Amino acid sequence: METLFYLLTTMQILLGTYLVWQGVQWLGYVRRRLHSDPGFYAPRVALLCPCRGMEPGLERNLVALTEFERQNYEIFFILASEKDPARSIIERVAKSSRVKANLVIAGHPINCGEKVSNLRAAIEQLPEEFEVLVFADSDGRPGKYWLHYLVAPLADSRVGATTTMRWLVPNVQNLPTLLLAAWNAPIVTMLGEKVRNFCWGGGTAIRRSTFEQCGVLDEWKSSISDDYSLTRALEHSGRSIVFIPEALTLSYVETDFEGLLEFTHRQMLITRIYSSKMWRAAALTHFLYCFTLVLGFYVILTTLFAGRPAFQLVLLTFLPLLLACIRGVLRLMGVTEALPAARAQIMAQAWIYVLLTLLVPFLYLVNFAHSLVTSKIRWRGAIYELISPQQTKIIRN
Repeated sequence: METLFYLLTTMQILLGTYLVWQGVQWLGYVRRRLHSDPGFYAPRVALLCPCRGMEPGLERNLVALTEFERQNYEIFFILASEKDPARSIIERVAKSSRVKANLVIAGHPINCGEKVSNLRAAIEQLPEEFEVLVFADSDGRPGKYWLHYLVAPLADSRVGATTTMRWLVPNVQNLPTLLLAAWNAPIVTMLGEKVRNFCWGGGTAIRRSTFEQCGVLDEWKSSISDDYSLTRALEHSGRSIVFIPEALTLSYVETDFEGLLEFTHRQMLITRIYSSKMWRAAALTHFLYCFTLVLGFYVILTTLFAGRPAFQLVLLTFLPLLLACIRGVLRLMGVTEALPAARAQIMAQAWIYVLLTLLVPFLYLVNFAHSLVTSKIRWRGAIYELISPQQTKIIRN
């Protein structure tokens, strides 16, 4: 048993060291981006924001979409039903907006996710004047230059799309909300300069011509995932996706255990269906991390009960945890530099993103296991069955 422990901990230490080095590289990329000039490219932009139902902070989130600086844009809020409870808030925000804001009623989805259906309906109605499409989520609260940061790099026609990522900030201090924020944190360092980036549906910009050339509307026809399907379309066309850390998006969250599992299970199942290689690599990595820790504590206890010294075992068990903490600190440094206005708020809860993330792989294992035994997800009351990347069945809308 000890031989297996030594083998696994050596692997974890080597992997952890490599990931720390990657974290340093990631932080360097963030800092280079923050000190670079985004440029002056300001085409006519259609900002598309699908909505469904009420959520904490919805009105303030939507108002943030009307306050961007240095851009020539128009907003399209999209609902599936004219009876959606979010409609009154959208109409109030649109009425007070200093930029033109429209409400699009897309109708109920057919064999695809509601968000995808909403986006398809809105884009099909867009006038030709719009050169760039930008996608936003109703639960994000971007900064004033968010839109400019995302759009400006598209001046380079070689760029397929630009994207960013959410950063969850707990509104309440209950355990499920804290775990959700910690669960989400590592995703931001999956994007970078020399990695295979993927689009995030809450913050992606793409030239309309590129969108059409890649056949994204066809890719979306029977999809549940707007961002994974957009990523697949860009990859099939050989187009690059550039990560824009200066456009990181705050999202204020509060949930219970049911909501925590619903969100994390949904994200993991979508990943298994749309990016199986990423899912398998992540499942193996998290399993080995968790198994090594559990095995380490078991070996330490059995050694102590046998009356033998266990210092070296304790050291080897906690070294991977220390390396994980260092990665968390590097990540936190990059995020707070990219979000200076929220720095104090984020740093006040730094332990969530540095220490609580040490336990998150065990939650990931629950998500991986769940995604193996079901193909159904729940999203804001709707239930879908994910049959394949090109086939979605609506169970309940």
